[in-house]
Amino acid sequence: MPHVKKNDTVVILSGKDKEKRGKVLGVEPKRNKVLVDGVNVVRRHTKPRPPRFPQGGIIEKTMPIDLSNVMLVCPKCDKPTRIASKVDAEGKRLRVCKRCNELISD
Repeated sequence: MPHVKKNDTVVILSGKDKEKRGKVLGVEPKRNKVLVDGVNVVRRHTKPRPPRFPQGGIIEKTMPIDLSNVMLVCPKCDKPTRIASKVDAEGKRLRVCKRCNELISD
C-alpha cells in the first residue's frame, strides 16, 4: 500500500531533483512509482503522430520516480514526515502524521 495518494504534496529525497516539492499527479502501486508535478522532467524528440502528437518536435514530459524517493509533507506542520496508520471505529484506515499526530486527509 503506497504511503502517498493523488494530490498529496511530497518532497523528493534523492536524485537530480533532491529537496524539491511537488504535487502527486498519479501513483502506480504495482510498479512502485509515483508521478510528481515538475519533477523528473525529460525532453523527448517525437515525430508528428496525430492525434496525440500532431505537431511533433521536442516535448517535455514528466516521468515517474520510485516511491521510496518521496516523503509526504504534512499539511499541518508543513514538514516532511513518515505516516502512521490508525483504524477508526468503522474499520477504515486513516493516515496520521508522526511529527504532530494530526490526521492527514484522504
